[in-house]
Amino acid sequence: MITNRLRAIGIAAVALTASLALAACGSSGSSGGSAQTVKLSPPPSGDLTISNWPFYIDKNTVPDFEKATGISVNYVEDVNDNAEFFGKVQPLLQQGQSGGRSLFVVTDWMAKKMYDLGYLQNLDKSGIPNVEANLLPTLKNPSFDPGRQFSIPWQSGMTGLIVNTSQAPNVHPICDLFDPQYKGKVEMLTEMRDTVPLVMKCMGIDPSTATQDDWLAAIDKIKTAVDSGQIRRFTGNDYTRDMANGDVSALIGWSGDAVQLQADNPDIQFRMPTEGCILWSDNMVIPVGAPNPTAAEAWMNYVYDPQHQAQIASYNSYVTPVNGVREVFQKTNPDLVNDPLIFPTDQYTAKCSTQPNVTGQEEQTVTRAFQGVLQG
Repeated sequence: MITNRLRAIGIAAVALTASLALAACGSSGSSGGSAQTVKLSPPPSGDLTISNWPFYIDKNTVPDFEKATGISVNYVEDVNDNAEFFGKVQPLLQQGQSGGRSLFVVTDWMAKKMYDLGYLQNLDKSGIPNVEANLLPTLKNPSFDPGRQFSIPWQSGMTGLIVNTSQAPNVHPICDLFDPQYKGKVEMLTEMRDTVPLVMKCMGIDPSTATQDDWLAAIDKIKTAVDSGQIRRFTGNDYTRDMANGDVSALIGWSGDAVQLQADNPDIQFRMPTEGCILWSDNMVIPVGAPNPTAAEAWMNYVYDPQHQAQIASYNSYVTPVNGVREVFQKTNPDLVNDPLIFPTDQYTAKCSTQPNVTGQEEQTVTRAFQGVLQG
């Protein structure tokens, strides 16, 4: 228990420093239309280092890409939390360096933040014809990057409940996470834009129209739960270990991870909260200082071939951003054709909200409040 508490404090301290630094960055120094465009040197070759989140790729796609292109890939799963990753790479990026990375994957709001700070390059669309042909129309013009000038979705997904049904069979609303019968067996994400909006939904607040006071009220509710011992800890993607070990009964987590955990424990399920989920995309971006942007765009282009994307989606069970995957599944994996985690219907996500963002002074205020809860 002491070891776990010390580890949680350490993680919270890192998250606190990174998140407050991130909030303080604001949107000043916005690169706007002045961002440089990647310079391609075809044909693609050499080495490619990719940073991504865990549980996001099958075992065959990287070697298949290497065989098809001759590019040597260093695929690193070192993104556990957006703010934590920002804290790691920001000192490099502000010097025009990427730490050897030519591509990494971050969530919508973080991609926008990094772009505004001048840390990302615009894409050369001539190197990604598969993206141009196969990106789902609904993802082509997000508000943070109209026309997809600097970001390409890796996968989309839903933030909701992951439940061990043998321990917590009746957990369905987010509000159930505050039920005392689950005291000490609940976890929430360090990702403020996932955790707090879901708690707002529990409170009957629409995250898309939430005021600063609404954010702070939800954070107060979370703090009360922390003070009572209701919440075991806050995590990034490493909650998967706690769930696999049986240390937690229910948590706020990401849809596809539940499927990975089911391989070892069929009692673990993703549940769409009664109040609805939070919708988001994680995006491939090319940072300033990327040593091999040509290979990075070759990777983007490769995973946007529906055959290759189907291999990824069948493994991670996240919402695929690529047109044509369902048609591939009709031949190769018919059981996945109507999987709501890969192809969610409008009815399934009817109560869901797009991941909200906060900026400026409001961002600094709510971030400081939330990180204060994480810090304990």
